[in-house]
Amino acid sequence: MLVSGQVQGVFFRSEARVEARKRDVQGWVRNLSDGRVEAVFEGEEENVKRLIEFCRQGPPGAIVTGVDVVWKNYTGEFKGFEIRYGYRF
Repeated sequence: MLVSGQVQGVFFRSEARVEARKRDVQGWVRNLSDGRVEAVFEGEEENVKRLIEFCRQGPPGAIVTGVDVVWKNYTGEFKGFEIRYGYRF
């Protein structure tokens, strides 16, 4: 998933991690060098959908202008939810 808008510098990643842990969703979130946030979520479909809905609004201070979601088959590769640091170039 890619989230566009004013989504860096507003605690988007840390709030996404809090929301993911509340919903028992696994995966990760990171900033991209172009100002977007990228995330991968795994878990029960309804919980993942709720987390995506959170990302459509974001935390206070965020201005989300777009959310691009690509659904893939569950792989079970993630244990927990983490913030990945460092930009992807």
